[in-house]
Amino acid sequence: MTLALSDLFSPDDLQASGSGPLYIKLRQCLENAILSGRLTHGQALPPERDLAEFANVSRVTVRKAVDDLVKDGLLTRKHGSGTFVMRPVSRLQQPLSQLTSFSEDMARRGYVTRSEWLGRGLFSPSPDEMMMLGLKVGMLVARLERLRIANELPLAIERASLASDILPEPKVIEASLYAELRRTGYSPVRAVQRISACNVNREDAALLAVPEGSAGLAIERISYLDSGRVVELTRSLYRGDAYDFVAEMTLTDG
Repeated sequence: MTLALSDLFSPDDLQASGSGPLYIKLRQCLENAILSGRLTHGQALPPERDLAEFANVSRVTVRKAVDDLVKDGLLTRKHGSGTFVMRPVSRLQQPLSQLTSFSEDMARRGYVTRSEWLGRGLFSPSPDEMMMLGLKVGMLVARLERLRIANELPLAIERASLASDILPEPKVIEASLYAELRRTGYSPVRAVQRISACNVNREDAALLAVPEGSAGLAIERISYLDSGRVVELTRSLYRGDAYDFVAEMTLTDG
């Protein structure tokens, strides 16, 4: 949805706001509109031609102002679609020493979370799932794929696989997978997590509302029951601009 230009700033104020390059003044007006919430995350910026006519400046001036905001991560250009607002992200620190679900972790921070389901159901397992989950021939795998959203900002894409005898009805999961595993007696007690840097591909970038090729964090987690059985294989993609993963270490003698 495109906002009315008159709701963003006053062209009279822009022209009268002291000395300095016009593109800097226009950049500040647009930045204020984003930070104040008049322009919201995912909203389309008015076309450069319309902005230039409204502000009584050249299109070169508008382009320089927009270029600055793109460099600062407040706007993003999508080829063939236009320029869109990127809400500033407050970085989240996630300790690596605790085994928690996304829902539980965000709730402790006071965030309002929700998920958009991309897919869930029972499927024939891939060779990788058979090996990593220790599935027997003929067993199915439960897959859960969802976009994780906190305070209306998409933060991660989560793709989980579990044996069908552990999760026979994937559609019972509404919020927290771990809450359901606790209820059924399959709560994991430990996990091995691997984190690697990646560039977000076009499909995932569209879901996370970031430019294609943006920095991301690819995380693979294998969770275990007390018996040693693998209960969960989850591969997640987190926005690189939103997360810091923190590990506490101690120094041993020697």
